[in-house]
Amino acid sequence: MIMINEAYGWILLGHLLGASVWTGGHLVLCLCLLPRVLRERDATFLLRFEQAYEKLGLPALLLQVVTGLLLSWRLLPAWSLWFDWSNPLYRVVAMKLGLLLVMVLLALDARLRLIPRLHAGNLNALAWHIVPVTIVSVLFVVLGVSFRTGWFM
Repeated sequence: MIMINEAYGWILLGHLLGASVWTGGHLVLCLCLLPRVLRERDATFLLRFEQAYEKLGLPALLLQVVTGLLLSWRLLPAWSLWFDWSNPLYRVVAMKLGLLLVMVLLALDARLRLIPRLHAGNLNALAWHIVPVTIVSVLFVVLGVSFRTGWFM
């Protein structure tokens, strides 16, 4: 029994650390750096941040996905239950998976289409990706907290 609880603790810690890096980084990007970038029309500043943050942010996101799946499996050990909207607990897992899909689609579009062609003239298009990714990141945290508070259950 101790081994199961100990593993759960490490998985939860990894999940929370990944969420801290990912969500915190996007809050800094969205609320502190993006206004300056848009005001000064400085694509190079944004690209430098993106290159530096990517080294920590992407592993943090991957850690969140892996640990999130492990935590979900521990809570609901049947894949079919993850999309059962009739149970409030399952509904939160389904909402987090839906947010993950939205985030992946936004990130892929930004990474494959916008960032390679980024210049002062199309910074607004990237901003329209940064803001929703930040909102989705915060919603991930809110939904995660709701497992303990019952806000969405």
